[in-house]
Amino acid sequence: MSELAKVAQAMVARGKGILAADESTGTIEKRFKSIAVESTEENRRAYRDLLFTTRGLGDHISGVILYDETLRQKSADGTPFAQLLVRQGVLPGIKVDAGTADLAFCPGEKVTEGLDKLAKRVQEYVKLGAKFAKWRAVITIGKDIPSTTCIAANAHALGRYAATCLANGLAPIVEPEVLMDGDHTIERCEEVTEWTLNAVYEALYVNRVTLEETVLKPSMVISGKDCARQAPTEEVAERTVRILKRCVPAAVAGIAFLSGGQSDEQATENLGTMNRMFKGKLPWPLTFSYGRALQAPSLKAWKGAAANVAQAQALLAHRARMNGLAATGDYRPDLEKKAA
Repeated sequence: MSELAKVAQAMVARGKGILAADESTGTIEKRFKSIAVESTEENRRAYRDLLFTTRGLGDHISGVILYDETLRQKSADGTPFAQLLVRQGVLPGIKVDAGTADLAFCPGEKVTEGLDKLAKRVQEYVKLGAKFAKWRAVITIGKDIPSTTCIAANAHALGRYAATCLANGLAPIVEPEVLMDGDHTIERCEEVTEWTLNAVYEALYVNRVTLEETVLKPSMVISGKDCARQAPTEEVAERTVRILKRCVPAAVAGIAFLSGGQSDEQATENLGTMNRMFKGKLPWPLTFSYGRALQAPSLKAWKGAAANVAQAQALLAHRARMNGLAATGDYRPDLEKKAA
């Protein structure tokens, strides 16, 4: 087995998932605003330090996706974050896309940028200690969208990104996110998700990507946020797994869902339901790669104060443990109350 295939497998190890801490400077500023903390470089460093020094982080977290600034930062004791994570038994990863831009002639649709000089950046990230990478494509459901143009452009970019990472030493997370925003039904979400994943795997094939060295980070098949009918967890599980079985080759190392705006407990419950309903029946492990759904309680508790670090870390450890249980099909909502 290649080194990169081993990295991809370690990312989806049993009972473990990925912490997304790769918020761009603009996104983290919004998160900090919600707790009235100024987004300075030192505050961002201190917050990430709190997350990464959580005791036992590696028990349920296999990897952490970092942002460019964060990969270059150090813990309070002077240890580079990448080294600190390795010491915790956690793989350091890096977000390599440059965010989204408007897609020409496709109103309301985006394409992800960042392919220019990507090989060079990947080589630098490898030197800084990164083991895997992430690139997010965004698909919006709305009136007459997504368009074929949008799906083709984003699938092509994901294919090029994944090939460039593999050629230069990083295992790629392939993230096509079908956004929850809107009033679309779960049926419409299922249709768009199937279309998107088929296009993505065709692009990966065309770009000669070795699937065993990749992890898929998809959105779940779920009702739009403003849809009158919010589908129950069993329906989300059934529809999501049905589309994955249709579209995702068995060779893929694993599937780590994004939370995509679901509440912390909803994201955990949906993952747990899938693993309970389909235990032992799938070719790949189903786990999590959550950002806000892992961090939200900790951020709220921290409020920028050193005195609150221990409580914030305890909350992160709890969310990681709940999601670890969801990844093995052993999660039950009543465990939330017990822990609290």
